[in-house]
Amino acid sequence: MKVTIETDYLQATIDSYGAELQSLYSKEHKIEYLWKGDPEFWGRHAPVLFPFVGSLKDQQYTHQGQTYTMGQHGFARDMEFSLVEQKKDEVTFVLKSNKTTKAVYPFDFQLFISYQLGGDGITTYYRVVNESDEMMYFSIGGHPAFNVPLEEDLTFEDYYLKTSPMKSRIQIPLVGPLVDLEHRTLGQTNATIAFTRDLFEKDALIYETLGLNSFSICSDKSPHSVTLSYNNLPFVGIWSPYGKEAPFVCIEPWSGVADAIDASGELSEKFGIQKLASQAEFFSKYAITVK
Repeated sequence: MKVTIETDYLQATIDSYGAELQSLYSKEHKIEYLWKGDPEFWGRHAPVLFPFVGSLKDQQYTHQGQTYTMGQHGFARDMEFSLVEQKKDEVTFVLKSNKTTKAVYPFDFQLFISYQLGGDGITTYYRVVNESDEMMYFSIGGHPAFNVPLEEDLTFEDYYLKTSPMKSRIQIPLVGPLVDLEHRTLGQTNATIAFTRDLFEKDALIYETLGLNSFSICSDKSPHSVTLSYNNLPFVGIWSPYGKEAPFVCIEPWSGVADAIDASGELSEKFGIQKLASQAEFFSKYAITVK
């Protein structure tokens, strides 16, 4: 089921399958900002990553002596959510634990995803409720893909990434699908980063982030841009599929990250994992603004 919300200036479409944002269209500028999901390059738009971000070592983890198998980015993006509430400019969906989820993830939970349009953008809200009688371990993150170029007469290479605050951030390299914590470096996000195809030769650029951060896709040849901002999410990934000439770039705000190359596999020891007490709730959000 697809749901459309709108204001006088913006229109957004969300699919209940995965509670995935599929379109963010500016009525004012006549621009579609979100990637169309062409499977030739990447068949998704902005999937929700839950209960894990990235890959697990050997695609498995252990909890209370039992081993579970799970693929990259968890299962939420491939499950049907239920509609909770819909207004003209806002919608909320929920995914509840069930037999399918508990076969691979032993916790009882509710995952609420809300989208709210306002002003010049859309805000995504995450609410995780731990309904288990034990500590719940999880990660959640966004994976929105933005059209690059935003206008037909420009090219991918006409754009760059601009960060705020414009300062260096710790960068975590990938070795295959896993993070290499021992070789973290100081990433040069204190200057704009030009988009080239080779920029993504080693997969995503992953940075540690603290406090308020924003990441903008801009071009000096256009007044139009898109910015993703958030407060107190610990990681961000910047990604475009290497070797495909894909016309989009993802800006991915994460509360967790892939397993480290030396991960023990024990869930409670996973690097960057969120811990949520029984009956407690977790909240986070990120905003996309457009020009």
